[in-house]
Amino acid sequence: MSRGECISMNNREHYEQIGVAMTCRGFAEYERMFGLDSASLVGAAVLDVAAGASSFAAEARARGIAVHCADPRYELSPERIREEGLAEIESSSAKLSGLADKFDWSYYGDIGKHRAGRLESLRTFLREYEDPSTRSQYYKADRLPSLPFADDRFDLVLCSHFLFLYRDAFDDAFHRAAMAELLRVCRPGGEVRVYPLLSLRWEPYPALAELLSHLESLGAACELRPSALPFIPGSTELLVVRKK
Repeated sequence: MSRGECISMNNREHYEQIGVAMTCRGFAEYERMFGLDSASLVGAAVLDVAAGASSFAAEARARGIAVHCADPRYELSPERIREEGLAEIESSSAKLSGLADKFDWSYYGDIGKHRAGRLESLRTFLREYEDPSTRSQYYKADRLPSLPFADDRFDLVLCSHFLFLYRDAFDDAFHRAAMAELLRVCRPGGEVRVYPLLSLRWEPYPALAELLSHLESLGAACELRPSALPFIPGSTELLVVRKK
């Protein structure tokens, strides 16, 4: 990286991202950002949408929690996902270094520990994803707003760092269709949880009120709850949608 590139990076005001990043997050991060009680999820059916190379599912199954994952990147081989995951971790670490003073490091500690956690999550994910039988059973190469699962299939549906975050790339119609689809595969009495509620520019989703009204018209109860992983500036809440 040249000196000019370093200066440019250090002057950035927002996290810059081209395309949807491959996420690599562990079970403990999911617990905090989604307010999960792991003991109460034992035996439950959980869906993680836009899961990327996160190790949440692998770690959850070791705890007796059945987690299925959906992400278009599951069309890729383990080798390709490893390459992309490693490249994304290095890229994100470099970008975070130029914005370090804007993030809340109370959970991660510092950039080095943040990077190490991403690498460990990727390794744990790959150990499971490399098994063809496990991959075919739990990892579906599908994308919103159309998922391959039956109606009322899951007790809990999670979507991390995709909806709202990439609102510049996905319009309001997409968000409405995507949230309706997450609600469709959720069983009555179950919940859909989405985090964060901010864009990559750390701005609130401007059509959130209209979206929640639409979901309520479909028979859902919506609420905003505090999130215990406020890493992104201002990302103190998650969306919880309960299917009646």
